Amino acid sequence: MRRRTLVLIGFAVVAAAAVMATLGTAGTSKTRYKIFILPKATGIPVFTQNGNGAKKAGKELGDLVTYNGPTTVSGAAQVPFIDTATRQGYNAIVISTPDANAVAPALKRAAKRGVKIISYDGDTARDARTIFVAPSTNSLIGAYEVQWMGAQTNYKGQIAILSANATSANQNTWITFMKQELRKPKYRNMKLVKIAYGNDDPTTSAQQTQALLQSYPNLAGIIAPTTVGIQAAAQELKQEGKCGKVQLTGLGLPNDMRKYVKSGCTTKFGLWNESNLGYLAAYVAHNVLDGKLSGALGQSFKAGTLGTFKVVQSDGNKPVVVLGPPLVFTPQNIDKYHF
Repeated sequence: MRRRTLVLIGFAVVAAAAVMATLGTAGTSKTRYKIFILPKATGIPVFTQNGNGAKKAGKELGDLVTYNGPTTVSGAAQVPFIDTATRQGYNAIVISTPDANAVAPALKRAAKRGVKIISYDGDTARDARTIFVAPSTNSLIGAYEVQWMGAQTNYKGQIAILSANATSANQNTWITFMKQELRKPKYRNMKLVKIAYGNDDPTTSAQQTQALLQSYPNLAGIIAPTTVGIQAAAQELKQEGKCGKVQLTGLGLPNDMRKYVKSGCTTKFGLWNESNLGYLAAYVAHNVLDGKLSGALGQSFKAGTLGTFKVVQSDGNKPVVVLGPPLVFTPQNIDKYHF
């Protein structure tokens, strides 16, 4: 009996340690709010940086910030985390989702219990959140990626898109704006032949890249609007000896892509500061909880070291807070960025 008691105590200690490991504790003795950061999946560098930025904001604000989520990219897999955060008394959930419809019922249940819902990166259904925190405007992200590809292919040839999930709202919106950009006269000699889905998984993304190369031997370029996809595509192009023959652009982390830039697998891609995105999202959540932000257009607030932001309508979506224009990485500036 004594041994069983000791085992149970041991399990309790381990569980408590695991919970504490996810907490970004505030720099004050009194916690103002509990904020849960829920990424599409843990283990993906961009989301880790979102979490780090949010924890930094939490320390400045006196909030307790927890970063946790599923290990696979799935809206259904996020639902238990939403329910658990609600039961544990979190004041706000800040979520990036790959499937707006799958998480909406759970988010609405949480809202009925007083939890404030903020979406970021991958938006939810509008009626399931208060404000969406966007990394940039969707139209800019979509247009830039086509412009980057055009510059690398001399505005001609077959191109493909390697996306994340077919249900990802942000990916699909960016692709919509890519198609709009491609309708402009200067792209008349470029043809979109395929949209493939790598599900934000490195292995699946590499397999999809390989399939694109086999199906379209004259492929001029690949646009991957996902950090997992662009890195997997670059690795596959390098292995196949296709760097410089098949152009590559999209959204990627400079630290992930540096060696591929230097080996000629891409000469132009972009992103934004992912730590700042998490930092901004945490500030939005705090101001919503403080009653300073309701989602009314035109409201403004200060987000710590990032400065002042406004609640706006962006590309038909509202209410939205936009971080800023994408950063563009090239062989000339890649070594200036380290994230």
